[in-house]
Amino acid sequence: MAALRGLLARPLASYYLLISSSGLLLLIGLTMVFSATSVRAYATDGNAFAMLAKQALFALIGLGAFWICQRLPARTFRAVGLPTLGVAVVLLVVLDILHLFDKLNGDGGDASLGPLEARLLWLYIGPIQVQPSELAKFGLVLWGADMIARKGAALGWWRELATPLFPVVGLLFLLVGYNDLGTMLCLLAVLVGLLWAAGIRKRIFATLSIFGLLGVGLLVAAASIGAGSSGDGGPNYRLARLTTFFNPPPPQECGLNDCYQYFQARYAIDNGGWFGVGLGKSSLKWNWLPEAHNDFIFAILAEELGVVGCVVVLSLFAVLAYTGLRIARRVADPFRRLAATAATAWLVSQAVINIGGVVGLLPITGLPLPFISDGGSALVVTLAAIGMLASFARAEPDAARALHARPAPRWVRLVWAPLPPIPPARRRGKVPAPARREPVSGAGKRRETEAGPAGGRARKGRAGTASERRR
Repeated sequence: MAALRGLLARPLASYYLLISSSGLLLLIGLTMVFSATSVRAYATDGNAFAMLAKQALFALIGLGAFWICQRLPARTFRAVGLPTLGVAVVLLVVLDILHLFDKLNGDGGDASLGPLEARLLWLYIGPIQVQPSELAKFGLVLWGADMIARKGAALGWWRELATPLFPVVGLLFLLVGYNDLGTMLCLLAVLVGLLWAAGIRKRIFATLSIFGLLGVGLLVAAASIGAGSSGDGGPNYRLARLTTFFNPPPPQECGLNDCYQYFQARYAIDNGGWFGVGLGKSSLKWNWLPEAHNDFIFAILAEELGVVGCVVVLSLFAVLAYTGLRIARRVADPFRRLAATAATAWLVSQAVINIGGVVGLLPITGLPLPFISDGGSALVVTLAAIGMLASFARAEPDAARALHARPAPRWVRLVWAPLPPIPPARRRGKVPAPARREPVSGAGKRRETEAGPAGGRARKGRAGTASERRR
């Protein structure tokens, strides 16, 4: 424990913990995507590496986003927050309008208008595929942190919270939650992280919790009129998932209904045992478990790597959560503190919701597992958020002083990241002001001269022998 405390006390400990945990999660994710998709890719395309190549391409793009974001200062993140959120809102509006247009026409398939095409949660702009809800998470982190940091202590008033935070967040929840309830819960976690880091009072949290539960209830009911993947007038799949979670039917009565995926994930976990059946040897991925490469990839990981593999993944997410909160606690800038807390809440809550749904501790919401599930937009945005946290980790006061004390060569700073700004010097205790002296009379002046300054010790005379003076 002493050695561990010594390692954590190093100036750049946060930076190295963040890089190592996220890098290992990315490596595990690429391995599991290949394992979960190789059979399906070979059956459809004749190439077992087709899905892996696509995911690796998005990983390279995400690493480029990570490299860019870790080089940016805090003022750049504050400047791009509002444009990022605005682009996400525009894309969400286009996506919802295309879906609405499709339902009014009664086609029931993928909606398209010229080069634009909407497929449930994805928007295709020609050959480019984008998931706007992923960009909305990052946009809310940046814009919300900037807005709250500007308001400062005024956030204790409801008027300051209501303008413009609540209207923008409410619009974002509506645009995202109508099609994707799971992502809306992640946005709610981001909002809670921002307000918690800002020190909002508990009664405000209680009021927001009531409104949040009401909003989730309305979105669950909206699935009966075609929200999400339900058809207009079709069964409410969101309510069915809640019912299955609170009152699961017996496995023999499940069939191919809404509880099929629920039990197949349990079978995969049970088949894995303590040490798993071996990497690449899963049997449930042979089209027995729906979305085995995406929302339920943790079940395939549990089947192939067992409890040991699950503990490794959970430990890496725990290290990521600790590192994000450590960065938020150590940085001095309010914007960095708020953004680091919100980004950590986003990534950790998404992992908890996904894993909790797979193992049966939470209802199924259809959220991907960060770093590990197949998905291009999610991986790129996640790595960009890690790059932002890396920039903040290098800006910690101790880390910045250490980097300036022993700067890397110039070519390393050009290729990797520039030096962070030097933090202000630590404030020492204030020196007390000298006490005011009362005016003294002439006799008093003579006494002060003889006895020494007022309030001080009297001067000792030089009478006596040398040994006495030394004593």
